[in-house]
Amino acid sequence: MIVRTVALFLGIFLFAIQGVTTGQTKPRLIHVFVALADNQHQGIVPVPAALGNGDDPAHNLYWGAAFGVRTFFRKSAEWKEIAIVPHPKIFILERSIFQEKTGRVLLVADAYRGSEIKQALTDFFHAAAGVSDKEPLFYSVSGGVSYQIPSEAELVVYVGHDGLMDFPLTIDFAGRSSASHFAIILACASRSYFRDLLRVSGATPLLWTTGLMAPEAYTLKAAVVGWMQQESKEQIRMRAAAAYAQYQKCSDATAMRLFSSDW
Repeated sequence: MIVRTVALFLGIFLFAIQGVTTGQTKPRLIHVFVALADNQHQGIVPVPAALGNGDDPAHNLYWGAAFGVRTFFRKSAEWKEIAIVPHPKIFILERSIFQEKTGRVLLVADAYRGSEIKQALTDFFHAAAGVSDKEPLFYSVSGGVSYQIPSEAELVVYVGHDGLMDFPLTIDFAGRSSASHFAIILACASRSYFRDLLRVSGATPLLWTTGLMAPEAYTLKAAVVGWMQQESKEQIRMRAAAAYAQYQKCSDATAMRLFSSDW
């Protein structure tokens, strides 16, 4: 069943790429790493049990809840979910693939088991550095033809608890790409805690935070719109802050202080 699901996913995914490709231009790729909220395994302020079960993506605060990544993008008129892959890896419970309505951008979102937050962070930093996945995404489809899903994203995103508040993380950046990558980190005080490793990765911060925050998907969606339109970092910061102020019912000034786009 999983093999058939993956094969179906690849067929849809490749059709999506072929359908929006003009000349040699391929869709821009965003990769979102979501560490599911987990009351038991993370140092978060406890949330209701259904929202804080790190083994249940369907109801999780950062994935299946109203403002979770998968639900929020599924309900957006600008994005279409073109595939859902269960357990693409042992520590990833779901992978959801979205295509922006113009066909020029694909967003791959991975829901990591809450207890695997360290793996989620490691994979995020590897993606920020353009380090090749140790398990290339090759699959054999009908007719014995093999296809490869693009693995190096222009924009990489981390969503969830700031695990670096709880534990140290050592990253091996061997094989780092020379390509330029941008990073969005929606986690509490992410500029302070992620700065050193992100600098070593070679990625450029597009948006991160200076204090405590709710890492919900409306902020991500707003920032992505600015990125797609090739706005300046400050314009993207303003978009994100406006969305955060709207949903969190705080002042624009408070939201602006929460977000940063520089080192």
